[in-house]
Amino acid sequence: MELPYTDFVKFMEDINDPFIVLIACILSLRTNDRTTYPATMRMLKLGRTPKDFLTVKLEDLEKAIYPVGFYKNKAKQILDIAYELYHNYNSVVPNEIDELVKFKGVGRKTANLVQSKGYGLPSICVDVHVHRISNRLGLVCTKEPEETETELKKKLPKSCWSEINTLFVTLGQNVCKPTKPNCKECLLCEYCKFYQTN
Repeated sequence: MELPYTDFVKFMEDINDPFIVLIACILSLRTNDRTTYPATMRMLKLGRTPKDFLTVKLEDLEKAIYPVGFYKNKAKQILDIAYELYHNYNSVVPNEIDELVKFKGVGRKTANLVQSKGYGLPSICVDVHVHRISNRLGLVCTKEPEETETELKKKLPKSCWSEINTLFVTLGQNVCKPTKPNCKECLLCEYCKFYQTN
């Protein structure tokens, strides 16, 4: 499973194990793919199920996932979630958003990703890229990611929900950047409210 870090997005696309999606997503928060991918591979050598992580020492997990952002907090969070899943959920990651966000540190972005990639259910995962690009294009006019999720669900057919994150993340990392967006290279510029008004 040794792939270059640039294949992290593909790796996440190909996973259909809700637990691995969940813990890989936790690692990716506030950390770039260059760091997240090798950390995820090292973590998966320690375990791939909630039961596996019951015997993993905190220090070993911290060492495996370093230097992802907030690695000490994330290591503890992953072990806590594994414990909860094993003891209270029969090791099955829930597929409902409201149930997923009950886990400490799991927000709607992570919950939607688990629902979408882990269970193949239609779900819109709104990260900074989806939020920014949706507003720039004029698809929504929102201030918070949760509002963006709600509005996009009203406007997009369910068949598009699960794809928008991958598409907008790629666009956001390469073209529609937070500062100095490369509008002249964007295939969507003729439809973009930001481009037309700037």
